[in-house]
Amino acid sequence: MILLTDFAQAFSNLRAQKTRTLLTALGIVFGVGSVIGMLAIGAGAREESLRFIELLGVRNVLVDSRPTMSQDEFQQRRKSSQGLNARDVRILRANIEAIEAVSPRKTLHPASVLPKPTGDLPELFGVAPSYSLIHSLRVAEGQFFDESDDASSAAVCVLGETAKVNLLGYGPALGKFVKVNENWLEVVGVLQAQFMAGSQNSGASMQDLNNIVFIPLNTFQYRFWDPMSSMRDDLDGVEVRLRDGADSIQMAKIVTAVLNSTHHGVQDFTVTIPAALLAQQKQAQTIFTYVMVAIAAISLLVGGIGIMNIVLATVMERTKEIGIRRSIGARRLDIVRQFLTESVVISVGGGLLGIGFGYFLAWLIAKTAEWKTIVTITSVLIAFGVSVLVGVVFGIYPALKAARINPIDALRYE
Repeated sequence: MILLTDFAQAFSNLRAQKTRTLLTALGIVFGVGSVIGMLAIGAGAREESLRFIELLGVRNVLVDSRPTMSQDEFQQRRKSSQGLNARDVRILRANIEAIEAVSPRKTLHPASVLPKPTGDLPELFGVAPSYSLIHSLRVAEGQFFDESDDASSAAVCVLGETAKVNLLGYGPALGKFVKVNENWLEVVGVLQAQFMAGSQNSGASMQDLNNIVFIPLNTFQYRFWDPMSSMRDDLDGVEVRLRDGADSIQMAKIVTAVLNSTHHGVQDFTVTIPAALLAQQKQAQTIFTYVMVAIAAISLLVGGIGIMNIVLATVMERTKEIGIRRSIGARRLDIVRQFLTESVVISVGGGLLGIGFGYFLAWLIAKTAEWKTIVTITSVLIAFGVSVLVGVVFGIYPALKAARINPIDALRYE
């Protein structure tokens, strides 16, 4: 009953000064909204980046050929190393039991494609059938080519979603043909829209799978000629998928050691470990989120200072009221509870409005900046909890000051 009376009186006092109360609560509203908005940005960025890395496969090890800048550099390498080639694939299979699947990769930017694409020319990827398993590619039409297609160098292909639309439109694509350079290829599958996956010519670069034509590796080697082959390794990359439970970081060290041995110490390849990238990204995103929340929390601090200033001003204005209440038997604790309740009501009201503002801010950022935002229950609870804490902390000093006023002096105050 005492608490209900305190809250009723607090609402009555605050309602008497509506404009002042609203302006005081705005600091909390913007502070809570900013914290929720910043956490939503951080959560969205974290999910996108983690999804980006996870699509590489946290159980994968990616080996890429390191490109040369000149013919002289390429010849210098060839004195000691034959570059990334099929022999490396056989040696990795034979020496690392933890390998579940492996796929060599060759790439080519075609000179011409028919039907003429409505957008950019697609890239041509020559890969093993296991490439689909390694990168968890999802098929929308047909199927990915199999071992028999690779063994017979079949003139078949699987299109990325964007490549399919650019070349063949939105209708069914199975059984149709596309011409890449001088070779006609039958479409046996179309991939679902992928985010990003794969890597090309760099340990950390990502390849858009949506605008790629995939063909069997043997088909690539026997039917296509790369005009830049005189300055490139036999393979552009090797994708390795490890068995469940294998330590990808430790396996990457073994892969590096094996390739260093076969390449005689020449650093003409890079090894990427998506699992390690994932751990680094999580750490970086955590730091990024902390920094943004710290910046946003300044708004809450300013709001708390505003509450303290307004409650102090209210104490001065209601000094005579305090004296009257003390003279008829109110204790110091009653005075503390009265003013502390008012500051808490302001912070709670501002916090509730701030939650709505935070959702609006996250939506606005997602729409205008095209940045994915995710508002989590945790971020809402943290922001609201801090707003209530701010009301309590910054309301204590004015409440204690009001309780210490001498009743006799208060009654004489004009």
